[in-house]
Amino acid sequence: MGCCCSNLTACCCANLTACCCSNLIACCWGSGQNKSISQAHDAENVEKSEVDDLPLFCEYSIETLKMATSGFAVENIVSEHGEKAPNVVYKGKLENQRLIAVKRFNRSAWPDAQQFLEEAKAVGQLRNNRLTNLLGCCCEGDERLLVAEFMPNDTLAKHLFHWETQPMQWAMRLRVALHIAQALEYCTSKGRALYHDLNAYRIVFDDEGNPKLSCFGLMKNSRDGKSYSTNLAFTPPEYLRTGTCLLKRDNVCLPVYQSIFANYLLELLMDVFVIFVV
Repeated sequence: MGCCCSNLTACCCANLTACCCSNLIACCWGSGQNKSISQAHDAENVEKSEVDDLPLFCEYSIETLKMATSGFAVENIVSEHGEKAPNVVYKGKLENQRLIAVKRFNRSAWPDAQQFLEEAKAVGQLRNNRLTNLLGCCCEGDERLLVAEFMPNDTLAKHLFHWETQPMQWAMRLRVALHIAQALEYCTSKGRALYHDLNAYRIVFDDEGNPKLSCFGLMKNSRDGKSYSTNLAFTPPEYLRTGTCLLKRDNVCLPVYQSIFANYLLELLMDVFVIFVV
């Protein structure tokens, strides 16, 4: 198992950095496994009121989302991605002035409206200040859209790989690592242990500069309602069939998830895009 980095120096340093990552993982990953994140629950309790202030998950009409995004205007596009299940993310504003991110799936991605609604509702039950929380969805006709909190200060990828004035400070890098570990721990505690495509583009910053994990990675991307998209180096066979991991495979899945988290830590440490390979 190894990694391919975007330059030769990164490759030469990978072994040394991996040692650092192993220590960071011990501190940041899965306090549910070893209780090593001593401040996670205190931080959540301190800021719990902010989470409580969020509206409950709801279904939006397509007209509401069209109005919020100015008719899905090109100038409101935040990102476009997904080869197997193409989707576009728009910035929008509701009538109550709340800023939102609207993820619009390709029309063929979710043919079963009920399946899409159930999946979205499950993710929409999560409420945590380490996440960009899912506020609602829309599944009118052929439309399949997700509505989440909007984060105005770009992605971790931009701050790491495309900085123009100064690199990200180390204190912030460690803060990002801790906050994302807490986000993953929270999701796991709520039965959403599998996060799709964990990378620097899935981590965004709010208006106060706090790092958050995008809730969009908790939703499966599906073309036919049965296939699942993930960048895991090893995907358990039952996950390909049903979208869930059996408990008996936890001893297999956990090291893989930790390896992917180490990948993300490598990016934080080295300012390079890292590709996970086996």
